[in-house]
Amino acid sequence: MQTDNPSMDVRGSNTASIDLAALTPGFADTVHDSQNVFRALLDALSRPGKLVSIDAVLPGQDQHDNAHVPLAAYAALLALADYSTPVLLQQENRALSDALRFHTGAPITVDCAQAVFAYLHDARSMLPLDGFSLGDPEAPERAAMLFIRVDSLVDGEPMTWRGPGIRDTQIVQLSGVPASFWRERAQLASQFPCGIDCYFVQGGSIIGLPRTTRVEVV
Repeated sequence: MQTDNPSMDVRGSNTASIDLAALTPGFADTVHDSQNVFRALLDALSRPGKLVSIDAVLPGQDQHDNAHVPLAAYAALLALADYSTPVLLQQENRALSDALRFHTGAPITVDCAQAVFAYLHDARSMLPLDGFSLGDPEAPERAAMLFIRVDSLVDGEPMTWRGPGIRDTQIVQLSGVPASFWRERAQLASQFPCGIDCYFVQGGSIIGLPRTTRVEVV
């Protein structure tokens, strides 16, 4: 994914100081691990509600767990981000910022509208969804993709998901996502094919939620 705006607001250029001594390692095998993660992400988004594990082995996993960044979110950003895809971090995280800039070349942005990818560490204080890029009818793929950390992927109030990639219905039990998120997302449905695709992440696992999925919250 690329951005055509040369004046995007970024927090810290890729030439800014990176603490190499404390740098979180990237993939052990960049090509194959990236491919494995990409396939897992595609599987999760094409089969909404399915719990998918990120199998890539990352050196220094304990270090990143200590920073409270889910392994799945870090691996996904390593696989997807590059110099042309600004990444928004909801909360300041020097370790994650340095690792993404060093391993992928991705700029770190503070502007929701410029973010191609966003890591949202606290779902309860999320930024409004309509502040992110929704794409446009001619290029809906230019919409932002969100990685949202949740308390649990299997231990929340049941929701019913329907839509492409789901046979009949899928019951999903996310914990830690506020009701406001679902209301905002429902309001974006009228703008299809524009919209936002999301991944919910916890530990080394993800659940994909494409813009085509209809969610019924009990």
